[in-house]
Amino acid sequence: MQINPKTVKSHFEKSMDKYDENAIVQKFLAEILAEEIQTVKKDYCKILELGCGTGFLTKQLEQKLHFNSYTANDLSAKSKKYLDKILKNYTFISGNAQKISPHTTYDLIISNAMFQWFKNLEDVTRKYKFLLNREGILAFTTFSPDNFAEFKTITKLSLNYKSEDELKKILEKNYKILKLQTYTKTLEFNTPLELLYHMKNTGVNSLSGSHWAFSDVKDFCEKYKQTFDKVTLTYTPILVIAQKLD
Repeated sequence: MQINPKTVKSHFEKSMDKYDENAIVQKFLAEILAEEIQTVKKDYCKILELGCGTGFLTKQLEQKLHFNSYTANDLSAKSKKYLDKILKNYTFISGNAQKISPHTTYDLIISNAMFQWFKNLEDVTRKYKFLLNREGILAFTTFSPDNFAEFKTITKLSLNYKSEDELKKILEKNYKILKLQTYTKTLEFNTPLELLYHMKNTGVNSLSGSHWAFSDVKDFCEKYKQTFDKVTLTYTPILVIAQKLD
């Protein structure tokens, strides 16, 4: 299924104040992505971060990489107040990362836990190739089709997640893949309702595409208890680092 960017923006803005304490997996991914990108190299003249959110990845990159210019983008302009606490000199671009058209090119385009929202990943990654300098790097985390397996089992709702093989086929047309790895992180909760609150507080309740009534929540909780012995939510993130082909 595809979600309207306005819906994604609305849900993430509502979750921002509680995001840092709930986005355990996203924080883990920011740390891993920053660690991996510095093994490629530590010096990037110009960096573009897409979907910066509350600055999990920004903070990691500011500590681990050397750069002269940093540009941050997010669908929500509210992200800027979080980044102002991390970076002193940077450029902020508010808007849909699929449509932005910066007036410069970059040595690194990087993003954490956002590419799964894109409508056409092949078109977007082709566009980013032309925003990269020679031998520029595209690095991001996304999620596999097994992501949120428990939620999908109950609701039949899921984004159009790409598998490793699908990502490889898309990227190899314009990039040399340096790293492609899937991880698994399973979170445990006391109740199905607690699981739903976790999803709400990380903005991913956008998956439903509409507001849930009390009856929808009640139905989900009852079905979850009938289907599973314990309450878990499994994340299956994929980390990608690729270099532009000339």
